[in-house]
Amino acid sequence: MVFRRLILLFFLACWPSISHALSLDEYAANPDGHVLFIRHALAPGSGDPSHFKVEDCQTQRNLSAAGREQARKIGARLRAAKLQISAILTSQWCRCKDTATEMGLGPVSSAPGLNSFYQGIVPKKETLASLTKRLDSLDGRDGITIMVTHFVTISAITGIGVSSGGMVSYNPQTGVAKVIGD
Repeated sequence: MVFRRLILLFFLACWPSISHALSLDEYAANPDGHVLFIRHALAPGSGDPSHFKVEDCQTQRNLSAAGREQARKIGARLRAAKLQISAILTSQWCRCKDTATEMGLGPVSSAPGLNSFYQGIVPKKETLASLTKRLDSLDGRDGITIMVTHFVTISAITGIGVSSGGMVSYNPQTGVAKVIGD
């Protein structure tokens, strides 16, 4: 009983900080978060095989046909929103690079700070330090930076978890993060 009350009190204390999801149109009209995190599209399974090699897509969990289609639809939605995109960065994992490429929004660059530390393939502390340094260098004057990455990376920075293809706007200066819904 005490535990339930503590959970309820915690939820009520957090309630003001819980915001509704923004629509993509709302975000496009006022892109306060000049970083747009996108979790890679559908890639069946969880984690990566034990023989994972970052330079070899055959050793990784990859996008399904549905994931490739999902990525193309995300790209179409972002084009329709007419966002001013300054850069598209991606994890070095193939499912992220393929998501970014399939979106068809422009040139894609790899950023090791977006890699997944879920299974310890890369060190969490150093990976997040690299990403934080990159985020600190962005001011949004040139537009939105799209970062295609993993659940653990997005949640470590924003405190928000999203499903495959999910989006979170983030303002590195204020720390405000908001889910972008359908």
